[in-house]
Amino acid sequence: MNELIKKHISEHRSVFDSMMALSESIDDISKILIQCLRNDGTIFWCGNGGSASDCQHLAGELVGRFVGDRKPLKSISLTADTVVMTCIINDYGYENVFSRQIEGLGSEGDVLVAISTSGNSANVNKALQAANDKMINTVALLGREGGEAITISNKNILIPSYSTARIQEMHILIGHILCDLIEVGLKLK
Repeated sequence: MNELIKKHISEHRSVFDSMMALSESIDDISKILIQCLRNDGTIFWCGNGGSASDCQHLAGELVGRFVGDRKPLKSISLTADTVVMTCIINDYGYENVFSRQIEGLGSEGDVLVAISTSGNSANVNKALQAANDKMINTVALLGREGGEAITISNKNILIPSYSTARIQEMHILIGHILCDLIEVGLKLK
């Protein structure tokens, strides 16, 4: 058991150590998110499985608060409304569960943040395309080789790993950093 624990910690440390190379990309994306919120836009989030959970978590950090007490920010996880999701899945198929919401809720100047460890989820990629079609800025937090999503989104952060667990750990770290940069950038602290 001890060796398995050490293996996970070692893998985490290795991927974590590579994160400094992504700091400029994280900063660039934070500026896009800040500008969206300054212009009264909405930050949308989508992803599947653990990434769906991260979407809800990060939207909550923005609507609620990350560090300090401040006004709520416009942020919606497209993974959170089970009635809307099951209606769309039933009537239009799972591949349209996020794109249909973007088509109905999104406006030019908003931002869609897609979180995917593989970049090959049809529903996430359809949402990115729907957002692009509506002139909504698109950002993808990805892993592995980036999949199809890396060619669809306007901005990407690619975690240099093939381990879903390690990719997800870095995605939530990046999400927390973005939340902090947003609060500082909007001078909400």
